[in-house]
Amino acid sequence: MFSFISRRLLAGLGTLLVSTFAMYLLVSASIRPFEDLEQSTNPNKLEQIAQRRELLDLDTPAVIRYFKWLGDFVTGDLGVGWRSGQPVSNMLQGAVISTIQLVAAATVIAILFGVMVGIVSALRQYSTFDYLTIFVSFVLYSLPAFWVAVLLKQWGAIGFNDFLKDPSNSPLVIVVAGLVIGLLCMLAVGGTVKRRATTFAIAFAATAGAILYLQLSNWWLDPNLGPVIILVTGTALAFAITALTSGLKNRRALGASLTTVVIGLALYYPLQSLFRMPFSWMYVLGLALVTVAVGIAVGYLWGGPDKGISARAASLTAVVVAGMIFIDKVMSLWPQYMGAPAINGRPIATIGSSTPNLGGNFWVQTLDTYTHLLLPTLALVLIQFAGYTRYSRSSMLEVMNQDYIRTARAKGLPEREVIMRHGFRNTLIPLATIVPIDVITLLGGAIITEQVFARPGMGTLFIRSLRGAEIEPVMAYLVIVAALAILANIVADLIYAALDPRIRVNA
Repeated sequence: MFSFISRRLLAGLGTLLVSTFAMYLLVSASIRPFEDLEQSTNPNKLEQIAQRRELLDLDTPAVIRYFKWLGDFVTGDLGVGWRSGQPVSNMLQGAVISTIQLVAAATVIAILFGVMVGIVSALRQYSTFDYLTIFVSFVLYSLPAFWVAVLLKQWGAIGFNDFLKDPSNSPLVIVVAGLVIGLLCMLAVGGTVKRRATTFAIAFAATAGAILYLQLSNWWLDPNLGPVIILVTGTALAFAITALTSGLKNRRALGASLTTVVIGLALYYPLQSLFRMPFSWMYVLGLALVTVAVGIAVGYLWGGPDKGISARAASLTAVVVAGMIFIDKVMSLWPQYMGAPAINGRPIATIGSSTPNLGGNFWVQTLDTYTHLLLPTLALVLIQFAGYTRYSRSSMLEVMNQDYIRTARAKGLPEREVIMRHGFRNTLIPLATIVPIDVITLLGGAIITEQVFARPGMGTLFIRSLRGAEIEPVMAYLVIVAALAILANIVADLIYAALDPRIRVNA
């Protein structure tokens, strides 16, 4: 393992050196640092051109300038943007944080829903749900990113902000929403006519009931989860997580998951007192680690022949319950946020990464960050979701037609175990190549999405610096993206080895 990583890192450094050399020469040849002066009518234009030439050291050959830049970069001096006057390190810091905020949520959501829908579509091959999934995924995959972003601005921000002035739904809207969700659930579950009808009725009633509850409780203007919703949702998710990870017949895993729900509910009110103290993301990270540790401990305390399965189910449930408690606290600031003069009753933002002159504590700032992330994250999710759905569907179809799947079924294994333990694990192998590369691509900046929503991310930094002929920020950007791409390939190889025992990284 160590020798493999060492070899790949050395090869990556060589690749990085060659690529930065080529990119420096290309960028030097493509930028136009005198464009504004060439169009100037000042009588001292030639003198200004000479001063800028000296400032940028353009009389020195590009090859020598590259090695000067490389020497400074290796020693930690990233340079200064000559036009903006800002250190490149400061410019990168803000851009990287903004991009990570956007990419992290979009990638996780797209992977979870894309893989889930793709696998269900593969298991229901040639059904109406399968054809519908294929149609929707191809439509989303072919849509231009800027067009999706503009539509979300119109209907997701402007339309929703107008809705908040009078947050009520007509009976027709409630019925249509219930019908759509009921049909989707019915098509996804399938089965006999009785099972389909039961699924449709339950989904329709749940959807209509949820919308009515939101409307009658004035939830849109004062949203919250509260202990009751957390208990009901956490219990349902505990059953779902246990069913997927071990099966409901594993009573110890189910008991461990339900125990973490009870612990989370018991800590709900004590945590409210903790949340009133000065808070930061370091505290959130610490509490997240404690949550995982408690879930693992509960799983092992329940014991059984396979404590690891119980610990896995309990820790996943604990993370979900803790996430709901955190979201509940953030949502409790919604009335205060809506009433702020800087918000003016229109909370869903269309541009930027934060609201100027908002003020407020950690929770208000967190809510403001979420409202600014909502639309660009949704735009990326819709486009990525289509790709992951197609990849996971085709991979699952290939795996489920293998001989070892037929053998597992012939041995009498439960269908859940055949799908989750034998099929799903091998379905992830092709995705192990796609996901790391996609993540790195997005970390390089979702350029179109950032431009439409005016987010100061890595893509915006690259475009602005390239237009401004600032080579230092452009090169810093390219080095980061290239280095992350090399690391992504190494991570993909390690994931291969973790998913498939036949693959050895030290071979």
